[in-house]
Amino acid sequence: MAPKHHVSPTSPAGWFLLASVCLAGDGSMMEQPDASLGAAPLGPPFPPGDVLATQFLQAELEQNMRLRELSFLNPVCYVYNPLEYAWEPHEDYVKRYCRSPKEVLFLGMNPGPFGMAQTGVPFGEVRHVREWLQIRGQVSKPAQEHPKRPVLGLECPQTEVSGARFWGLFRSLCTGPEAFFRRCFVHNHCPLLFMSQSGKNLTPADLPAAQRERLLQICDDGLAQAVRLLSVAMVIGVGRFAEQRARKALASAGLQVRVEGLMHPSPRNPQANRGWEAIAKARLEELRVLPLLTG
Repeated sequence: MAPKHHVSPTSPAGWFLLASVCLAGDGSMMEQPDASLGAAPLGPPFPPGDVLATQFLQAELEQNMRLRELSFLNPVCYVYNPLEYAWEPHEDYVKRYCRSPKEVLFLGMNPGPFGMAQTGVPFGEVRHVREWLQIRGQVSKPAQEHPKRPVLGLECPQTEVSGARFWGLFRSLCTGPEAFFRRCFVHNHCPLLFMSQSGKNLTPADLPAAQRERLLQICDDGLAQAVRLLSVAMVIGVGRFAEQRARKALASAGLQVRVEGLMHPSPRNPQANRGWEAIAKARLEELRVLPLLTG
């Protein structure tokens, strides 16, 4: 029997949390979640007002329900969903900054181990999330945690270079986060982080084809819903994968939304290591987004 990773729920708080199960090569179970699906509520009640933020959060919770049904084969042995164990800071992020329609949606691919996986915020390098975005909230643990990739939340000492570069750019351009979020928002196409048995980060493109297609369809649907809710005029995919998925998802949904691309700030990208900030500024100027941030 092929090694298999199954996504199912468990939560001491009584509402869903993504569990991770990795089966050994002979099919025996290495890790086993201890709770059944049950009739978990969709999440804590929202306060009155903040209608758009509430709708956005509800859409993400409904997406989580669909993601819980997925199973992943080897090489995936660990799956983290920060929209569950890091729900509090994520909710704070959305309620603070997703309170009005947005002209531009910056779209990432999926969480990094030292960014959104720790903070619940896209490109969420800890220092910028705490100090600039002023995000607060308790972070618990994924159901199965890789010993080399512990979740330490807003106290994580590691720096995610991509997130530091991304938010550092907008911190340098804007008078404050409110100036950025007045017309822009940042979202990830997929909320899940995948890892191999060794702790190696796996992107959605690394998944076996059948599981990848089911995952991407759910995430495409979620992106289309986010674009509708926020009345987005332009999606900027950060990296080629995010740009391509946005084009496919929005075309399939029949949405007439402009899609553009921005170089990913990853240190794995040699070009990004030779002055990503200047390259990104030039691209934003070309797309006529820079005046939205500095005006």
